[in-house]
Amino acid sequence: MDLQITTPAIFFPTASLLMLAYTNRFLGLSSRVRDLHTHWQATHEAGLARQIALLRRRIVLIRNMQFSGVLSLLLGMCSMLAISLDAPPTALWLFVGATIALMLSLVIALNEIRLSGNALDVLLSEMEK
Repeated sequence: MDLQITTPAIFFPTASLLMLAYTNRFLGLSSRVRDLHTHWQATHEAGLARQIALLRRRIVLIRNMQFSGVLSLLLGMCSMLAISLDAPPTALWLFVGATIALMLSLVIALNEIRLSGNALDVLLSEMEK
């Protein structure tokens, strides 16, 4: 396979938009944690334990999504460098690594979206009581 320098460059707009989306999810989650903490300080409500557990899992997932996305960008840049240094086999393996890292980031994002829905279900079920 003849890898051109423009091929790894396709990761930059994709990964940049994903990182923006991931950061927005993280900011929304951190805001929710702060609100929940304020609510807990005022009420010491025991029913918040399930929400806290879901928030903890989501924070870990978002951190892993961001890590995989940044790793994808980094490997893509290294692939471009390897192409520039006329090292096609290295460039190809780095590009494959970047692709796998981006796919991993998306799979983790799917799981986080599922957990986000579960968190909303917890809130709705509490309001139904």
